Amino acid sequence: MSQHGDWTFFYDHKEETTTRYVSFIGEEGRYDIAIIKTKNFYGKSLVLNILTHRMAILGQKDLDEPGYLEEAFNMTEEEANELREFLRLSI
Repeated sequence: MSQHGDWTFFYDHKEETTTRYVSFIGEEGRYDIAIIKTKNFYGKSLVLNILTHRMAILGQKDLDEPGYLEEAFNMTEEEANELREFLRLSI
C-alpha cells in the first residue's frame, strides 16, 4: 500500500489492454458496448455499456448466472438474453 496526501492506494499500476467497441441493433434494442480485455480481472473482461454508463466484470460463467446481466446493466430479460448471446462469442 502506498500513501499520497490524504489518499491510500491499494494498487496503482498501468497495463496494455485490448478494447473492442461494438455497436449493433438486435430485436430488443440497440447495444453500444466496449469490451476491455485485461490481465487485471483473472481472465474476465470489463464490459461497458456506453449508452447507460453501466459496466460489469464478466467471464463466461457469469453469463450463466440468472439475473446477472439484467441487474448489472438494468435490462429486461429479453434484452439481457440478446446481449448474453453476443457476449458468449465475444468475451
